[in-house]
Amino acid sequence: MKINNKRSNTPRSGNARRANGRNGNKKSQLNPKLLIRKPTSASLEDYKSDKTFDQLPLHKQLAQNLSKKGYTHPTKIQEQTYEHLMQGRDLIGIANTGTGKTGSFLIPLIDQLLKKSEQNQSLIVVPTRELALQVEKELNSLTHGMNIKGACFIGGTSVSKSIQLLRRRNDIIIGTPGRLMDMVNRKSLRLEQISNLVLDEFDRMLDMGFVEEIKKMVSLMKNRKQTLLFSATMDKSQNGIISKLMNDPVTIKVSNGSSSADQIEQDIIRVPQGNDKFDMLLQLINNDEFKKVLLFIETKRSVDKVSKKLKKSGVKTEMIHGNKSQNYRTTALDKFKRGNIQVLVATDVAARGIDVTNVTHVINYQIPQTMDSYIHRIGRTGRAGKTGKAYTFVD
Repeated sequence: MKINNKRSNTPRSGNARRANGRNGNKKSQLNPKLLIRKPTSASLEDYKSDKTFDQLPLHKQLAQNLSKKGYTHPTKIQEQTYEHLMQGRDLIGIANTGTGKTGSFLIPLIDQLLKKSEQNQSLIVVPTRELALQVEKELNSLTHGMNIKGACFIGGTSVSKSIQLLRRRNDIIIGTPGRLMDMVNRKSLRLEQISNLVLDEFDRMLDMGFVEEIKKMVSLMKNRKQTLLFSATMDKSQNGIISKLMNDPVTIKVSNGSSSADQIEQDIIRVPQGNDKFDMLLQLINNDEFKKVLLFIETKRSVDKVSKKLKKSGVKTEMIHGNKSQNYRTTALDKFKRGNIQVLVATDVAARGIDVTNVTHVINYQIPQTMDSYIHRIGRTGRAGKTGKAYTFVD
């Protein structure tokens, strides 16, 4: 695969345009050199536990459902967190995307529900609608045939339906902070009944301005016994709020929380002054190897613009961002999963919770604002032990 001026050893400075143009977002301070990396031969998914799920003290029905899904051995993060979670410990789990973090907390929560006679209600809070739906899908598959009730509460869906769902018994509640707090304020959701709290992708949630919502929810959980935080990255600046949420937590790090996935080849594409970046993008994705591409763009307006230009150029594409309805976003994502489109153009809303197999490439149309954002974006490729490629345009 060839493209002009794909790489340079010395970053240019002083003449880079703003990533978001007249939308006014500040220019990224990330050093482009950090976005160039060759994959290592070792992958986290090369790890294979000495134990199978059948050998763990799991409820028989849960073990059967895991087997039906083709899960025979726990991943590294699942194996290292399981015992602590079954002991009721508060826990911080750090692992790259695609390494089984969702199962790390769902499996113990389901096991507790099956084994304990007293009521045990869990709340799983996530930053995006897509991630909430993904967690709900995994929960439904793991609890198939069980008398365990779960429900998902996200923006962009019927408020009246959410209220109806909360009138029934719910063992595991999944949701985004905005909709959950709406249900609390409507007195439909009673958080004093929650015994287990999970904050999935907690770093992003706290960074997105949900700190006050999280604090409010936690203050209402008078019977909270266990708190779990999971993510691929960890921001030291959030240690203060994290310490207030947790009681003597154990920290399990399968990745260091600051570097990108080892199995992803990463490179930059420099845009010479006067060159048309869109033309360079089109030249790139017209290569045969770019079969399933996730294209990240900083702003909603730019997502709309680039997606329309790709369609006019004959590229099968869809887009998702915060201004699109939930039905539109779900349909676009389903098309991408099925391979009906080549390129999904998205804002950071797609950086978390999109579990799509065989994404061949992640492309950043601008340098992301933070390394955390970059790590989560490129983590959409190179999943489950497969290799992936990530490119970032540098103006």
